[in-house]
Amino acid sequence: MIGILLKDSSYEQDIRELLMAFYPGESFAHEEKEDVSFYVTGEYESESGGEGYFCLRLVEEGKEKDSRRFAIRYGNRLEAKTAIKRELYGMLSKRTGKTLPWGTLTGIRPTKIVLTRLEQGEPEESIRSFMEETYLTSRQKVDLCVETAKREKKLLRQVDYERGYSLYVGIPFCPTTCLYCSFTSYPIGAWAGKIPLYLEALFKELSYVADRMRGRTLDTVYFGGGTPTSLQAEELDAILSKIEELFDLSPVKEITVEAGRPDSITEEKLKTLRRHGITRISVNPQTMKQETLELIGRRHTVDMVKEKYWLARELGFDNINMDLIIGLPEEDLEDVRATMDEVEHLAPDSVTVHSLAIKRAARLNMFRERYANLKIQNTQEMIDLTAARTREMGLLPYYLYRQKNMAGNFENVGYAAPGKECLYNILIMEEKQTIVACGAGTTTKVAFPAENRLERVENVKDVTQYIERIDEMLLRKEKMLEKLD
Repeated sequence: MIGILLKDSSYEQDIRELLMAFYPGESFAHEEKEDVSFYVTGEYESESGGEGYFCLRLVEEGKEKDSRRFAIRYGNRLEAKTAIKRELYGMLSKRTGKTLPWGTLTGIRPTKIVLTRLEQGEPEESIRSFMEETYLTSRQKVDLCVETAKREKKLLRQVDYERGYSLYVGIPFCPTTCLYCSFTSYPIGAWAGKIPLYLEALFKELSYVADRMRGRTLDTVYFGGGTPTSLQAEELDAILSKIEELFDLSPVKEITVEAGRPDSITEEKLKTLRRHGITRISVNPQTMKQETLELIGRRHTVDMVKEKYWLARELGFDNINMDLIIGLPEEDLEDVRATMDEVEHLAPDSVTVHSLAIKRAARLNMFRERYANLKIQNTQEMIDLTAARTREMGLLPYYLYRQKNMAGNFENVGYAAPGKECLYNILIMEEKQTIVACGAGTTTKVAFPAENRLERVENVKDVTQYIERIDEMLLRKEKMLEKLD
């Protein structure tokens, strides 16, 4: 346990996030306790003119082990948190003897910093220097960030930030719940009887959105969850038919459906998706090690992944993504290498490489004692292997994001063959365009590009609550979307 003792809480979250990066899985205390390994204390000393000094100390066994006192403009949020995290980073790096690949960056969108500067015309080398000096980011990660942001910038030229929007449709059901999953997802078997009611509420929300956004250009449509293909073929057909009825799809650049779980895919469902012109699907193994699949609760085999992938190819799908997770329990470098061998043989059009992130809502975290003996590791060597192998397959990084509590403090990267990138993935990360989300547990993000501002409105996660309170969900959306007028 680590103690955080501050005079005020203005920058507590920033300090906590950096501590979490150095000490993943640790808990925190805000008072003196016997089982605290060390304390971080912070105090601001104000002076006239809005400037002053901030004092950081590391205290262990009642003794000050390290301290920093530095000038700061405490009221300037961005400047102050950057300075505090940079000084704390130096103290923690000295204490642990290690550095972090992303330096002080703990937010989930590092490419957003780079993309903004590229769009402002700043030279690449200047951006690289800024990232290294300001955030202490490693040159390797800065290079990845710049390469990805440049590709994003090129792809986003076809998108209208002001008058365009994207549509997200949430299907919060899965065959089973995976050990690491924290998304809004419910076992389809237990909810089969309520699917008609869920679709009725979803159709009502979609009808509202189609009417509210009429006159704007719909750029991308994305079906996520959950696993959309948990639904029956006729249910998928009903949703897609309703969307075709309600929305003008002529300007749409891509429609993605996550068919992620191979045990949810059937030939009939794939034919339904093809009939409705779905341009991109995901068939996600996460790993090609059978023992791991069983451990994490994915009730399908490696052979089933291959079977459903080739079935999709035979039916004409020419843009198939595969998700992988690095750092799954009990896996090592050789397991990752074996998975990449299998994936390379399949030759998907894109591969998204995730570093395992253990969130609060995941069973792996909620039942920590049960899984305490599982070995979870992620190394730079594993990440480098996936980067090298995807490039050998002709796939290049086109979007990137990070999460808290990631094994190894690395990142998630989407690699795609040229022309097979997913625009929606870039838009959701870079927050350049309004994304209207429908369904239980979804979040609508309304972008105001001229003001460089984003506002969110959420739907309730519980399916029953969503069904019963759908009119309330529409009112929430209306209060937000009316600001676009």
